[in-house]
Amino acid sequence: MAQVEQKSETRSYQDLIYEVKGEVCWITFNRPHRLNTFTGTTWRELHSALADAAHDSEVAVIVMTGAEKEGYRPAFSAGGDQNERETPEYRTFPMVVMRDVRDAPKPVIAAVNGYAIGGGHWLHVICDFSIASDNASFGQAGPRVGSMASGYVVSHLAQVIGMKRAKEMWMLCRRYDAKTALQWGLVNAVVPHDQLHAEAQKWCDELLNISPSCIMAIKESYNQASDYLLASEPAHWIDHNFYKSEEAKEAVTAFFEKRKPDFRRFRR
Repeated sequence: MAQVEQKSETRSYQDLIYEVKGEVCWITFNRPHRLNTFTGTTWRELHSALADAAHDSEVAVIVMTGAEKEGYRPAFSAGGDQNERETPEYRTFPMVVMRDVRDAPKPVIAAVNGYAIGGGHWLHVICDFSIASDNASFGQAGPRVGSMASGYVVSHLAQVIGMKRAKEMWMLCRRYDAKTALQWGLVNAVVPHDQLHAEAQKWCDELLNISPSCIMAIKESYNQASDYLLASEPAHWIDHNFYKSEEAKEAVTAFFEKRKPDFRRFRR
C-alpha cells in the first residue's frame, strides 16, 4: 500500500507561528518576551489562523500553545497586553476568537506551558481539552486591572468547575497551580514541562482515530447546551463606557505603577 504523504506547512505571522504537521495544526503565541500577552494584532491574527485551520480539510486537530525563550518565564499567555487596551482590535477580536474556538468543527487543545492568566486563562477554558505542564499557573486578572469581562467567557467557567469556584477565580483573582487545576477539573492532564508537547501529540493521535463527523456532532451538542449563555452577552457600549471611566483608569494606572489600586471612592 502506498504511503500517504504527510502535510507540512509553516507560516509566520507577526505575533503567531502557524504550523501544520500531518493532520495537526499547531498555533503558537510568539511574544515570549512579554509572556505571550495578546495585543490587538495577536487577537486579529489568531482569528485568521483559527479560521484557516478550521477550513483546512487536511487538519483534524488544532493545538494552541505559547512560545518559550531562554531567560524568560514560560507562558501560555499572561492575558492582554495592557498597553494595547485602547485599540479597536483589542476590544473587538477577543470575543470573535472565543467563538472561533467554540464553533470550530474539530477539537481544539490548549497545551498550557506556563502562565495562563486573564485572557490566556479563559481562552484555554473554552478549548475542548487542556493539557498542562507541571509549572503552569492559572487565574483571572480582569477585576484587578480594570479589564471588563462579562457574558460567556465568565459564565462558562461555572460549567467547567462549578459556580462557587468560578466566582472565586473571577472575583478574587487568585493564582492556582497545576495540581489544583487538575483537582478542580480545569485541565485534563498535568505532565512534566519537557513532556508537554509529546503528551499533547498523544491526545491528537487518539483523536485522529475517531470519526470526525461524530466528534463534530458531539462538540455541537455541548455547544447547544450553552447557547443561552451567548444570548446574554452584554451590549458593547457597557464595556466601552467602563474603559473610559475613572475606575478603569485607576486600575490600569495602579497596574503600571505596581501598586494596589484604590477603589474606595467608586463604592459610594
